[in-house]
Amino acid sequence: MLSNWIPAISLGAKALIRRKWNRNPNPMIVSVQWFSFSSSKAPIDMAARDGELRVFLVAGEVSGDSIASRLMASLRLFSPFPLRFAGVVCDERAKMASEGLKSLFSMEDISVMGLWELLPHLYRIRLKSLDEEQGTWLLPEKELKLKETVEAAVLFEPHVVLTVDSKGFSFRFLKQLRARYIQKNMDFPSHFHYVAPSFWAWKGGEARLRGLAEFVDHLLCILPNEDRICRLNGLHATAVGHPVLEDVLELNLRNKSTIHEWRAKGNAEDFRNKYAVPAGATVISLLPGSRVQEVSRMLPIFSDTVELMKDTVPHLMTVIHVAPNEHVENFIAGAIHGWPVPVILISGGTTQLRYDAFSASRVALCTSGTVAVELQLARLPCVVAYRAHILTEWYVRYNAKIQYMSLPNIFLDKAIIPEALFQSCKPANLALLLNGLIHDSGCREEQIIAAQKFVKLLLPSERTKHNLPQQTSRSYVDYTPSAIAALTILNHAKPVTSI
Repeated sequence: MLSNWIPAISLGAKALIRRKWNRNPNPMIVSVQWFSFSSSKAPIDMAARDGELRVFLVAGEVSGDSIASRLMASLRLFSPFPLRFAGVVCDERAKMASEGLKSLFSMEDISVMGLWELLPHLYRIRLKSLDEEQGTWLLPEKELKLKETVEAAVLFEPHVVLTVDSKGFSFRFLKQLRARYIQKNMDFPSHFHYVAPSFWAWKGGEARLRGLAEFVDHLLCILPNEDRICRLNGLHATAVGHPVLEDVLELNLRNKSTIHEWRAKGNAEDFRNKYAVPAGATVISLLPGSRVQEVSRMLPIFSDTVELMKDTVPHLMTVIHVAPNEHVENFIAGAIHGWPVPVILISGGTTQLRYDAFSASRVALCTSGTVAVELQLARLPCVVAYRAHILTEWYVRYNAKIQYMSLPNIFLDKAIIPEALFQSCKPANLALLLNGLIHDSGCREEQIIAAQKFVKLLLPSERTKHNLPQQTSRSYVDYTPSAIAALTILNHAKPVTSI
């Protein structure tokens, strides 16, 4: 009936919203029908028309750069047409640059994390810039960069716009870009976002998913069941598998070995020889984070922890894995003067070197994040730590609906990995947990067995594999997350009817 259709004010006059009533607790599910701007052609069809595929990318953090660079390589592998990239990266030395992207500017440290941590910046911040999923805030200079990014994307005339993680900046960019195309009465490109927001972790998270359909055409999901929940909430989504799985493939292909239990096994002997690690030394890998804000908070805690352990663990050495971020590198280089035990810095190293260091380590201490998943691939027992101000802790405790912070614990629903979070993240607690892992073979073995189970949860789903284009060869290499993501992007047609 005509009365079921209303103007979509937030999306412009060229879109209409239809109300669909059902028996769900949230009775009104909104679906969008585009009438004039959206093309139903897949990006590969648009590339055939123009003789090239133009892709605009935004990756504001180190982890996003790694994901995006591999995706760029996969797009080049599967596209029958030349590719042209433009966009924004996190650092001038980003991996995306080696894949052919010349960044508009560097987006190092695009946000301020936490609530109390925000206060020194209040005079410079628009409060509406809060990213509720990450608890981060955009600074006003980032507002200017946001506007600049939107203008550059419009001028580039992309067939595909891809944002990777960094939800605060990414979603505001996609929303403003979509509005700009509608305002100019132009056919807009396909919008993809890689790494779904952590809606499952927060109260009301699923309800916020529905709003993404206004400006995200397809979500590329990396965690179990995310794609199913996204589809239930009106979003097109594909489960591509977790990006760190490609570390296993990269190491095995380089070493000409086969995949065994999805384990990334480095060469401990090579690492010990390269860095002259004495025989009998106990090595701990330290991973303090990728943002300078979290590194400056966590590294002093890690240092005090090592200070407490040096008398109880003979021949203790530490390896600090330094994120490829200039600010982080400079901070750590200055902070290790007077470090309590011998220390090795790994900065900007290869995947092989990182896993060689893991293989040479007895245990690891890491700030909560993607690195905890990497340690599962390496089968390296670890302790997860995270510290924030008491107000930030209060916000998380009140709004989170999960009891763990590390992904292995969340998805196995068990405290396999010891976590020292917020006010319990103290050197004495961390030293106690690490000493337990070093000396208790039973605890170590429990983590290693659990890691094998957890990693299998990260593999691409059979549903995803069956939906790949039939002409794709069916070797395991084609099932890398970046390959699945690339094939999804190339062949996804925006629906003309409802989302």
